[in-house]
Amino acid sequence: MAPDFPRKIHHPPVIPEKLLKQHHVYEPFDARFRAAARLLQAIWREDQELPIGSYLTQAGKRRKLGSRIAASAGEAGGNFLSGDIAHVVRREVAYREPGAMIDEERLATNLLSSMPLVFNLFAPWVGSLAQASCFLREMLPAFTGEATQILFEHSPGRGNPNFTGDYSAFDALIRYVDESGRRGFVAIEVKYAEGMREPIRQRTPEQIAHYDSLSERCGLFVDHALPALRTNPLQQCWREHMLGQCMVDNGLYDEGYFVFLSPELNCQAQAAANAYTSHLTPTAEGKVRFLSLTLEDAIKKIRLTDPNHADALYRRYCDFWLVDGEMELSAPLFGALRKTEKSAPAESSVSAAGLALPAAEAPRKRRRRKP
Repeated sequence: MAPDFPRKIHHPPVIPEKLLKQHHVYEPFDARFRAAARLLQAIWREDQELPIGSYLTQAGKRRKLGSRIAASAGEAGGNFLSGDIAHVVRREVAYREPGAMIDEERLATNLLSSMPLVFNLFAPWVGSLAQASCFLREMLPAFTGEATQILFEHSPGRGNPNFTGDYSAFDALIRYVDESGRRGFVAIEVKYAEGMREPIRQRTPEQIAHYDSLSERCGLFVDHALPALRTNPLQQCWREHMLGQCMVDNGLYDEGYFVFLSPELNCQAQAAANAYTSHLTPTAEGKVRFLSLTLEDAIKKIRLTDPNHADALYRRYCDFWLVDGEMELSAPLFGALRKTEKSAPAESSVSAAGLALPAAEAPRKRRRRKP
């Protein structure tokens, strides 16, 4: 559960290189949130006593990485919060939709990936649709229906020109029926440490023309021809929102929602969602509605029906006070700090910037909590 501290972490910290290297998670090109999230995953792995994994560098050398687990631990389901979730994952991978792009190694061993996060979030509901229904009631305005099915890495038709004609798919999709019998869906795109700058696939002239036509026909956008919709960081939301609208327009559903889910501290993902929202037309009947939800808010809604699951999710993915605690326990942030400490008055403490602070304002030293 979120700790009750007098202040809130409003943005991710700049973590000392020495601390990142100590946990084998120093990646020089990581943005601030990605570095913090990578360290948080390494802390979780260490607390779970899972063996460290590795990856092959461009030079062909094997390098340890604290945000990965060893293949043996991955095969045993170590990347998932419970054995039941791991069981759902194995079956979903075995019975994946034709053409579904699931990187099994990444799913099994990469702690930082959003792919295992999707399963850790929603897999417990596969056998308990009542919990999924409660989640939808908390998330959607005036929702009165019942969840009927949960799908992972779902597309209504990969490569089908009746839809986006490409391989776009939703991370998860919850089907529901409301009390009047209307069929609906909640399609979910989950981001964890991604900066919304992932490589864009090469598009043929035919594909570009198809996108342009869909963008106009869907009626979702203030300016359907806006170039910004076709590039990062907005292009994935644009494609998947159109995919959802095609599902309604082709009669598969009567209504739908497209939900973008990302951590509160991932400012790049949050900024992308806000920017995308600004390009949408007002909500109208028959149009798929877009919602942006923080991962923390989603976990709060899950806590209403399953506190243990929510606590495990928060501890693994959102408890950045654990990162804060590691920094407090590490060596001083700056080499000059030790000299400043020696010259500081006895009744004062020293801030991270080397400034004397009254004892009452000194930062509290916290030890990392065990799960």
